[in-house]
Amino acid sequence: MKRLSIKDIQKRIKDGNFTDEEFAQWREDERKGVMKLMDSFDREVEKKEQLKRNYEQMCLYEKTYERQGYSLIAGIDEAGRGPLAGPVVAASVILPTNTPLYGLTDSKQLNEQERNYFYHKIKEVAISYHIQMISNEEVDHINIYEATKKAMTGAVKSMDIQPDYLLVDAVPLPLEIPTTTLTKGDQKSISIAAASVLAKVYRDSYMKSIAEEYPQYHFDSHKGYGTKTHIEAIQTYGVTPYHRKTFTPVKRAITNRR
Repeated sequence: MKRLSIKDIQKRIKDGNFTDEEFAQWREDERKGVMKLMDSFDREVEKKEQLKRNYEQMCLYEKTYERQGYSLIAGIDEAGRGPLAGPVVAASVILPTNTPLYGLTDSKQLNEQERNYFYHKIKEVAISYHIQMISNEEVDHINIYEATKKAMTGAVKSMDIQPDYLLVDAVPLPLEIPTTTLTKGDQKSISIAAASVLAKVYRDSYMKSIAEEYPQYHFDSHKGYGTKTHIEAIQTYGVTPYHRKTFTPVKRAITNRR
């Protein structure tokens, strides 16, 4: 069998265009470049296997309740409880069984590119989903905990297809649907992780639109959280209509400017 150049072997591996016999020959190749290619291949295979194992682990709650007879299991999560500005957003999503969303996890553990990829993929494959937003004015009116519950509840009630079981991240909801509430559920349930991505990407996009209206606050960067830059902007320019006036740093800034 003709010995290929390292570049040709690299291309064949990348394209998946090789036979078992060829691959076995490359395993025995003593050229350092080929050995590096084999090591890289093994690491990539292990990475994919780990992602698959993580995915299967994240599906355990869904599979448990499927075995109990539930078929429309929704994950619910929110984004934006802590910021000083902007809405709180919640999402509810029902995923098809065994949809291989390898790499999907808590949105905070994903980078922006990964979140955007999963945001579109989840919307594409979901049986049903809904994203619900509660304004900063309503957060001030009813408090952030009640606003979070309202957003989550609204996300469920507004779904085109109603779930028969709920997996909720941390917050008990006043719904007459069987529910399991999970602490750090976005790291334990694939459905909750999906909801966390929908909520965060939607909210981040909203905050970027606010940044165009109020560029001096840099909402596109900190998304309304109480960073040093954000606090300094509030102290310098005052508050916007999007700030939560009942949150201490904002309330303090309003008082100091009177």
